[in-house]
Amino acid sequence: SLNSVYIRMSLLAIFFTTLHYTDDVIRNVRGMDQGGISVLLAVLMLVLWLYAILVLAERKSGYIISLIMALLNSLIPLGHLTGMAGEATPGEILASSGPFFVWVVIALALTVFPSLILSAYLLFKPSTEKSAAAFKAAVN
Repeated sequence: SLNSVYIRMSLLAIFFTTLHYTDDVIRNVRGMDQGGISVLLAVLMLVLWLYAILVLAERKSGYIISLIMALLNSLIPLGHLTGMAGEATPGEILASSGPFFVWVVIALALTVFPSLILSAYLLFKPSTEKSAAAFKAAVN
């Protein structure tokens, strides 16, 4: 079903986001290797996204949280792949972190954008019960 594809894409997006943060820690991007509030905030955001996907499955609140988290995390590949992230373009990262990081950014893009689209679709998709009730009322 579409919901199971959404769950799988979102879980993969979380996985690739953790790999991205791991590389940021290894490369000491903006002090990520020191821990602190920025790392804690990133982890809390991923925990919230995971909670929305697994615990709030098939609820509007889960889709809303997932939509927001996917939107925020879509800025990562968008920034890196377009060059908006400054020195962190794939060509420059290739020289420092190697092809693994570039692959992670591309894999994140391939999972976070479908997660964003699916969470939005599932959030705004008309309910089948309402459609069936409206159809029955129109027929009678």
